[in-house]
Amino acid sequence: MKARSVILYTVLRLAAFLVPFGILMLLPIMREYYLLAAIFAALIGLSLSMLFLRRPLEEVTAGLAERRSRARDRVSDEEAEDAAASASAPAPASAPAPAPASADEGPEEESGVRDRGQ
Repeated sequence: MKARSVILYTVLRLAAFLVPFGILMLLPIMREYYLLAAIFAALIGLSLSMLFLRRPLEEVTAGLAERRSRARDRVSDEEAEDAAASASAPAPASAPAPAPASADEGPEEESGVRDRGQ
């Protein structure tokens, strides 16, 4: 993003407000109602900027979108550390099979355990 386009757009937006405000303040009635003059100047400035400042606005928004996409594509430190740790860790061995039940255990013993637990 170019700082020039941001500064240019900001200056033009300020001029779009300050010039109508200055002209309105030249009117004697608006000197008393300066808040009304500010509201009218804001509406005029908004209209002027929508009509004539479309290209500078597009340049600023394109620069912001480009900057945002570059920041999103960058890998954070935590992600890089996690990736390095998982790459250097040995692969886990397959889990051992469960040991077969002994011949001494039968349904009687299991039920006895259940009876004691109840």
